Amino acid sequence: MTQLSLEQKKEMYGQNLLEWYHHIQRDLPWRKNHDPYRIWVSEIMLQQTRVDTVIPYFNAFISKFPTVKVLAEAPEEEVLKCWEGLGYYSRARNLQAGAKMVMELHHGQMPTTKEEVAALKGVGPYTCGAIMSIAYNEPIPAVDGNVMRVISRFFALDDDIAKPSTRIKLEKLVETMIPQGQARYFNQALMELGALICTPKSPNCLLCPVMEHCEARLQGREHELPIKSKAKKARVEYRVAAIVEGQGEHAGKVLVRQRPAEGLLAGMWELPHVLVADEQAAVLYESELKEQPELGRAIAEELHTQHGLLVRPRQWFCDQDHIFSHIRWNMRFFIADSDPEQLTRLEALEFGSNESSPLAGINADESNLQEVAAGLAADGLKGTPSSAALVAEKPMDYTANENRQSSKNELRFIAQKDMDSLPFPNLFLKILQKYWQSKGEA
Repeated sequence: MTQLSLEQKKEMYGQNLLEWYHHIQRDLPWRKNHDPYRIWVSEIMLQQTRVDTVIPYFNAFISKFPTVKVLAEAPEEEVLKCWEGLGYYSRARNLQAGAKMVMELHHGQMPTTKEEVAALKGVGPYTCGAIMSIAYNEPIPAVDGNVMRVISRFFALDDDIAKPSTRIKLEKLVETMIPQGQARYFNQALMELGALICTPKSPNCLLCPVMEHCEARLQGREHELPIKSKAKKARVEYRVAAIVEGQGEHAGKVLVRQRPAEGLLAGMWELPHVLVADEQAAVLYESELKEQPELGRAIAEELHTQHGLLVRPRQWFCDQDHIFSHIRWNMRFFIADSDPEQLTRLEALEFGSNESSPLAGINADESNLQEVAAGLAADGLKGTPSSAALVAEKPMDYTANENRQSSKNELRFIAQKDMDSLPFPNLFLKILQKYWQSKGEA
């Protein structure tokens, strides 16, 4: 085989790759045109998410928010609901914040320079490169994990792709490889090669359009490269949660609460839960009994302390875990009754005060309510161990957010149909769907 210079290899790489791409490129909805808004939405959705998963979400999102203006003016809750199931919800919030920037700074027109696109909320170097190259055919690299893997193998690079310095080095290299006038197709071809052929664990070298001069293949290192140091292991948190069943006018409904406007899963809805202190987490291990009194006390006191609601945990429902990018939640869910005899702050939040209630004004005696809450929990899951040392989360984490119009949205009873309009993280979607199925309502 003829030995090629670096520049010759780059030129041949571009030619072979583009020829291959024009024959095999997938028919994807965001490739229908070069609309920068559609490309922006697709690239944000594709972060950490498979193409097959993204396609229906992209179509639904574009149908509901067809322009930057419509997205910028939409209620955040509608945007999050449309994103529900994709995960990494900060992407949706940043996308909407970026749309608002386009309306305010660019009169509703997508910016056309690298500096302006890079300044949009949530747009990093890769997304900026993708928008600039695919929408405007500008010779700007779009280097993500797929591209770093492909290039590292072709040139047999030993740089750790987990390091920011390696990304910068590869961006400079890829920029020199873009054939003149072919930026939009070259960058998409690199993405396609990484997704279909040069995959992480099973590279299909025999079908690769650039296999002839791939150094990793020639050296027998295609399974060894790229070099990537292991990410820090996700921190494990143990949590106990309640599916509180409503009674009376709330019969057939369950209690949910809205997370604070900032932080993890901001603004989304969830089942009430509490973080268990690390030193007490052993009570939630698989080897332990599912129904332990201190767990019932913990969630009952959590609901009273933060929301003034009295509940009685009745029985174990299920265990479920969920991995975020940096945290793993191991959760235990209990079915709980809301006390039909008590008027609580929940009712006041939703319907205004009820002075005719026999318990009007009961909140003046917090110590009495605390005792009642603990007693109800003990009645439900028999036993008397204290839960004081169990809880590791401060009540202020779920206090009303001043940016909201009213704290009445913090906590509410919902029926199954209400889930059509409220955004829930995947974890709680699964649990609630399982719960409704157990009731024969799904």
